[in-house]
Amino acid sequence: MWQKIMDGWLKICSFHRTQDATAAGTFVDFFIPRLNRFFLLRLAIVAATAAIVFSFLLMPCVINGESMAPTFSSTGFTFCWRGEYWFKKPARGDIVVIKYADRVYFLKRIVGLPGDKIAFVNGDLIVNGKKQREPYVKFVSYWNLPEREVEPNHYYVVGDNRSQDIDVHRFGQVSRSKIIGSPLW
Repeated sequence: MWQKIMDGWLKICSFHRTQDATAAGTFVDFFIPRLNRFFLLRLAIVAATAAIVFSFLLMPCVINGESMAPTFSSTGFTFCWRGEYWFKKPARGDIVVIKYADRVYFLKRIVGLPGDKIAFVNGDLIVNGKKQREPYVKFVSYWNLPEREVEPNHYYVVGDNRSQDIDVHRFGQVSRSKIIGSPLW
């Protein structure tokens, strides 16, 4: 069976070559293929598939900043899986990618859902009057923020690194339409 699969694959890959050229394929033939309509068709299919996948499904993201430390390194790379919330709603604790501006995206954690009351008291997150256990927050925080209610169709997001001064940390309510997906890893 394996031989039949390999024979089929070799036949597909060799449509643009003669039998002699396929049998006598060389290292150079692999890296510099003959340009003909079959090769160009395969190239167009691969390019179109890559454009669709990396534009609409898996958006490449560069991580630059410490707001999600230690969960994510201050520098790195990941993909945003845009299909994460096609059929489900974001949930408390989810890490999401948020569109902030044109080609500027933030990586944050959802801590409040629509209708929740959110506050910070001496660095502790208070949701609906109850102190939250957040094992992913590893650095000491002294944030104090009065209670506020999350608007309908909005989510309250914040980074895991709360040791930064509250004035320089970007957090707060974000519209559901700004949440574009979740990091793949």
